Amino acid sequence: MKTLLHPAFESCPGHAFWQRDFSGSSGLFSLVLDPAWDKAAVTRMLDGLSLFGMGYSWGGFESLIIPFDCTDYRTATRWTHAGQTLRLQIGLEDPDDLIADLRQGLDRLHAPA
Repeated sequence: MKTLLHPAFESCPGHAFWQRDFSGSSGLFSLVLDPAWDKAAVTRMLDGLSLFGMGYSWGGFESLIIPFDCTDYRTATRWTHAGQTLRLQIGLEDPDDLIADLRQGLDRLHAPA
């Protein structure tokens, strides 16, 4: 992982606004992967996840993950992150199980092809 995008973290752009305007946060965040990881490696990571479904969250209870690149349609500011980005919505599954699923996925990402 190269960058964590979640306003509750000081390293995230917009943290000061989040801190000023909010009293809590959600389980929606993004991970920007190192540009060294190609699409095939990210696909291996995602294909083996067992608890995360692929898709966008519309308010459901399940954990979801999806790769995205908003370079072409972002209008407020330029998207400057070089690596592939994963959007995660954390649902109601056991946190330890979700962490284990992600850890196994990251192991596949780092494994040779």
